[in-house]
Amino acid sequence: MTDSIPTQAPRGLRRAGIAVGVVAAVVVLAGVYSRYHATHEAAQWSAEQAVPTVRLVSPTIASGNNVLVQPGTIEAWTSARLFARVPGYVRAWYADIGKRVAEGAPLGAIDTPELDQQIIQARAALVRVRAEATLAHTTAVRWNDLLTTSSVSRQEVDEKNAAAATQTAAVAEAKANLGRLLAMKAYATMRAPFAGVVTLRNADIGDLVGPGASTQLPMFALADDRRLRVYVSVPQQYAPAIRPGMTAKLSVQAWPGRTFDAQVVDQSGAVNVQTGSVQVQLMTANPNGALKPGGFAQVHFDLPVASGRTTVPASTLIMRGSGARVATVDAGGHAHLLRVQIGQDQGSTVEIVSGLAPGVKIIDSPPDSLAEGDSVRVATGKDAGHG
Repeated sequence: MTDSIPTQAPRGLRRAGIAVGVVAAVVVLAGVYSRYHATHEAAQWSAEQAVPTVRLVSPTIASGNNVLVQPGTIEAWTSARLFARVPGYVRAWYADIGKRVAEGAPLGAIDTPELDQQIIQARAALVRVRAEATLAHTTAVRWNDLLTTSSVSRQEVDEKNAAAATQTAAVAEAKANLGRLLAMKAYATMRAPFAGVVTLRNADIGDLVGPGASTQLPMFALADDRRLRVYVSVPQQYAPAIRPGMTAKLSVQAWPGRTFDAQVVDQSGAVNVQTGSVQVQLMTANPNGALKPGGFAQVHFDLPVASGRTTVPASTLIMRGSGARVATVDAGGHAHLLRVQIGQDQGSTVEIVSGLAPGVKIIDSPPDSLAEGDSVRVATGKDAGHG
């Protein structure tokens, strides 16, 4: 019986297997390291991105005047919408939109056939009652003469005198009725109540106007634009500084770069509970018609303020339930919130009464989630320019 001889792997094949294993281990370790490095870089990038970049601004010291800019509404000094007072049909119109007319100038004419017949009837009634009054008066005179000879009773004479007085009153009534109709007839010609420019014409020839028309629309609208009123709603904290006689500047989009002088006439003297503002009325001359009634303007008031007050952009404020705050950054890049007291609000800027030391830079447009001690990155160079 022959014993079996164990076979052994060639030495070269064993070495090759070891080499393959080493290479595989190296590949696995390289992959693990690569993944760890990528994960670490991603985490580091995320951490860097989580730190907000902020821009710092310096508060300014208020000068002796601040400019308050508020939107205003321009209105004509005098304006009127003219409705037909008498029923009838438009016979003619003499002024179209944009035409300047003098006081009393005719604007349109209305045919009033029904009113004309009523006037004829009233004239006839006046003639009749005048005749009846003449007869009653003559009769009363005769009966009074008869009373002197006791030919008639006192009762009959009193009745004749009362009849004469009644007819006299009837004459006055007929005159008043005729006068009323003639006054109504005068409205058949619509006239300008004041000098101005026609801003609206609804009437056309043949239109039924006045009482009885299916839709009552103004035949004309007239505006006196030689002087204009400007109405502005001013926040109530500025009301004490707005006084009659003070001047302001107007700017309108139709005339960029140009301003118009205006003068405060008065203020309403009461605060609107819905807006918390006081209505201020200004007057401005408009000799060349550059400003248009019904338009909008920006009204610039120069208001005196206490010197040395600090003002900051409104965008720097952080409004929290416990009050207003601004944020600063220390040398280590950590944010600190400072509680401040706000004075006057000028819209784009606000006045800080207390809580902010001079020369301290604060964060502009801070993140809403910014908290005490949060890390921030201060923008420099181009980043600071973009804010």
